[in-house]
Amino acid sequence: MESPASPSTGALPYYVAFSQLLGLTVVAVTGAWLGLYRGGIAWESALQFNVHPLCMVIGLVFLQGDALLVYRVFRKEAKRTTKVLHGLLHAFALVAALVGLVAVFDYHRKKGYADLYSLHSWCGILVFILYFVQWLVGFSFFLFPGASFSLRSRYRPQHIFFGASIFVLCVGTALLGLKEALLFKLGAKYSTFEPEGVLANVLGLLLIGFGVVVLYILTRADWKRPRQAEEQALSMDFKTLTECDSPSSQ
Repeated sequence: MESPASPSTGALPYYVAFSQLLGLTVVAVTGAWLGLYRGGIAWESALQFNVHPLCMVIGLVFLQGDALLVYRVFRKEAKRTTKVLHGLLHAFALVAALVGLVAVFDYHRKKGYADLYSLHSWCGILVFILYFVQWLVGFSFFLFPGASFSLRSRYRPQHIFFGASIFVLCVGTALLGLKEALLFKLGAKYSTFEPEGVLANVLGLLLIGFGVVVLYILTRADWKRPRQAEEQALSMDFKTLTECDSPSSQ
């Protein structure tokens, strides 16, 4: 049993707090960029496009990052409660991303612009589909009562790997979109250190910083959520059952 002051987890709260500071700063700077240099946000106007970057940053970057950290932050709560919170945060992120997608497609339709021709748009659609599939499969395996313990155990490593990978892809896609937006508006002036370009570059560094800190927390093996008594009992029951059913036990 690890004690509350265990050296292995002593720095974890500080890293989590730092990740939240970075994440909230990312959202705030995104709003400041859109407000100062893009006219703000509105649905029924030319500002509808600005809903897209804000919703994507809130959903597929900040909320997704927080959802990934749930199992590091809530280390001693009941597993079922932690699962529900993890799934809900991902669901909120998915809704925010869907609003962002509807906003950009509706804006393009009204303006007569082409859809899905840039690398950013291809990556965006890909990560949204992957994120939705990941959430749907995760819900089916870990929250839906019909999934067996053996299936959950076999799928868990893939779920963890693809969760972290999709998060990295989302941060990368956000950076592509940021660069694309700057080039469309600033063009050659981007190289003259325009104030908007400088602020957007800072936003890009903050996005990278948030992604790096979240991934660092996730990859620290000594910061993984310890197994609770109920989980250990289920694991032992499953092990006993599989050993009884194996040919070597006959």
